[in-house]
Amino acid sequence: MSQKNIKSIKASEIELKEKVVAIKRVAKVVKGGRRFSFSAIVVVGNGNGIVGYGLGKANEVTDAITKGIDDAKKNLVKVPVRKGTLPHEVIGKYGGGLVLMKPASPGTGVIAGGAMRAVLESAGVKDVLAKSKGSSNPHNVVKATFDGLSKLRDAFTVAQSRGVSLNKVFNG
Repeated sequence: MSQKNIKSIKASEIELKEKVVAIKRVAKVVKGGRRFSFSAIVVVGNGNGIVGYGLGKANEVTDAITKGIDDAKKNLVKVPVRKGTLPHEVIGKYGGGLVLMKPASPGTGVIAGGAMRAVLESAGVKDVLAKSKGSSNPHNVVKATFDGLSKLRDAFTVAQSRGVSLNKVFNG
């Protein structure tokens, strides 16, 4: 019974910062030679638990980034961040991408690889230990990170779903 944290969040109501994760130049071979276009993966977040990612494709880099930002604002998720770290350890999977994220003590910082770091920083996670196993393709790593973040549940939602008090969740 995996409960996902996907709720529609209005992008217009919050201040979002964007980070470009990867830009790739792709070629289409036509009769006259190669036609180049660009694809950009962008992560947006308010640094306080709300984060989203998007993919933009266009003939110009700036247009691809703009399209990516617009797409990211449509796919926002709420992440439970507790005291600047994650509530519990989690594994996220998507395609060949596999990521492991662990909560860390204050002062540790974001110890994570490129694509994962952008997502976690945008979500407002200050202290985390993370390892990307499997595919290093930024598309798969970003989507696997989102899969892991959507599996996170804070103590309050666990207590609600079980129908017990918060105290009983911690003391068993």
